[in-house]
Amino acid sequence: MASRPPPRFVVRPHDTADQRRWLWLGLAWLGSLLATGLIVGLTVRHATPAATEHRQVQALAAQNDDLKQQVSNLQRAAQVTDIATRSLRGTLAEREEEISGLRADLGFYARLVGGDAQREGLKVQEVKLQPIAGTHGWNLTLSLTQNAKHGEEVSGKIMVSVEGLRADKVVQLDWPALGDTAQKDGLPFRFKYFQELHATMVLPADVRPNRLRISVQPTGDEATGRTVAWNDALTGNITTTQGDHDAQP
Repeated sequence: MASRPPPRFVVRPHDTADQRRWLWLGLAWLGSLLATGLIVGLTVRHATPAATEHRQVQALAAQNDDLKQQVSNLQRAAQVTDIATRSLRGTLAEREEEISGLRADLGFYARLVGGDAQREGLKVQEVKLQPIAGTHGWNLTLSLTQNAKHGEEVSGKIMVSVEGLRADKVVQLDWPALGDTAQKDGLPFRFKYFQELHATMVLPADVRPNRLRISVQPTGDEATGRTVAWNDALTGNITTTQGDHDAQP
């Protein structure tokens, strides 16, 4: 009997152990995917509000810094404006003082040279008062002029009195009670065109001065005078003719 050749295909039973191993590996891989997805989902769900809040905080911080810079810029601009304003006010005050001085000089020299005006006689051109610190004393400056066309020397004496209030009563203090005893008869003057006189007077502590009365008595001629409010005398540069002033105490 002839031998049969071996079969080309051999049927073997399937190994269930390998099948189960691959099944567990597949389940494990699927479980790991589910776990990863769950973890990622939870992380995203909790991390997104925090990230949003962080971005909001950063935006607010940037806006706060910008506002601080704007405030700082405005403060510097205000400081510069304030300095410029004070400087301008100081300059204006200096210019006003300079203009006042120029007007005084103009009035003085206009009277001195006479211009086209008629010849004028003796005149109290300027009155100035300055307090002496720490005392009840005052330095008094008087400027006398006469028209240059007059061309004659003039001499005489000046008497000054002060009107004021004492215990709510009007009082007048005459020169002998105010000035130096050596000049109790008045301040002497002698000039041809102009002269500046200086004197010191002392007021009682309980007197509130209102105005000065200045009487000029030239030798051999009629007296002339001028009344000046106390506050006007303090500012000085009084060059216009003034009558009596009802100055407030």
